[in-house]
Amino acid sequence: MKIKLYCIGKIKETYLKLGIEEYKKRISAYANIEIIEVGDEPVKENPSQAEIEIVKDKECAKVTKLLKPSDYLVTLDLTKNQPDSIQFAKFLNKSFEKGGSQICFVIGGSYGLSNEIKQRANDTICLSNLTFLHQMTRLILLEQIYRAFKINNNEVYHKWLNTKNLQILLD
Repeated sequence: MKIKLYCIGKIKETYLKLGIEEYKKRISAYANIEIIEVGDEPVKENPSQAEIEIVKDKECAKVTKLLKPSDYLVTLDLTKNQPDSIQFAKFLNKSFEKGGSQICFVIGGSYGLSNEIKQRANDTICLSNLTFLHQMTRLILLEQIYRAFKINNNEVYHKWLNTKNLQILLD
């Protein structure tokens, strides 16, 4: 299994870098994981909506150039289905089945994703109705991916998960 995270912007904060590296290491027991960063576009102060759309288009075009037509792409969007951790674990398994054992996630920049990349996506989820810095979203997504692997493998990490509750999920 392979997971690629396409991320717009670079992580500057040490605490986020450390957390991201920790979860990459944990996930590597279950899947190969690669994080691809593309540069974010400069934005002037108080941009118009048209200027924001141009920035999103430029940022997402960088990601689109790196994608293969066969890549199974999952985008993050505040307006879409918000799974809990159990549902996300099921979603991850189904995505691996659909994607031929490879999933690509894309995390947008501070203004989100372009309409073009949203239309290119094979699936879309919402991590939370809360708004996070896009840099923090990377860490949160990695933690949830790790949690999903633990759930799917019936391993201790997710406190709610036990043999009885797992059987309920599988039925």
